[in-house]
Amino acid sequence: MPALLRPLSCLIILLISTLVACKPAVATPSADTAKPEPAGSDASIAVRPTTVIVLRHAEKEKDDPRDPTLSPAGEARARALAGLLGEAGVTHLFSSEFRRTLATLRPLATAKGLEITVVPSADQAALVTAIEALPAGSVAVVAGHSNTVPALVTALGGEASGTVASPAGPVLPDDAYDRLFLVIRPARGLVQTLELRQGATP
Repeated sequence: MPALLRPLSCLIILLISTLVACKPAVATPSADTAKPEPAGSDASIAVRPTTVIVLRHAEKEKDDPRDPTLSPAGEARARALAGLLGEAGVTHLFSSEFRRTLATLRPLATAKGLEITVVPSADQAALVTAIEALPAGSVAVVAGHSNTVPALVTALGGEASGTVASPAGPVLPDDAYDRLFLVIRPARGLVQTLELRQGATP
């Protein structure tokens, strides 16, 4: 992994591991009747937040206007992404049907032995439903597009900043390939969004 990515990788791992280890406080009838739940109990697992890492596909080639592959820079970014998220406890991968999104997640899928679930980019409702059905404590990575990432973050209850206006709604800037949106969905309480930058082209 490039040296500039190591601090970011550590930060992501720290954030996710801290969130998974913590659970929201709940009121108990009295101190006498309160019983701590074992860390591995079903009750403690049920309140773990689901973390969704939403990102745009890596840099694309100019070989096919409708369904391009990744450029060499994009392939390098995809490999760097696998290193960045390799120890983050990723449990699920989602991609649109296009080659550039699938190729962005393929190195991570190979490294972690995970299947990529393909959901058509036009069916955001199906993607949101699939994410909401994940078990508590899941860590999902979703590869989308400049015009789908902001809408997905919003649909999950988060907030995507730094977008530009378009007739179809907010989109990511055309040259923005390095942004990661961590949408933290607790069992109870407010959804939180953290935005991280992968850095310049690896």
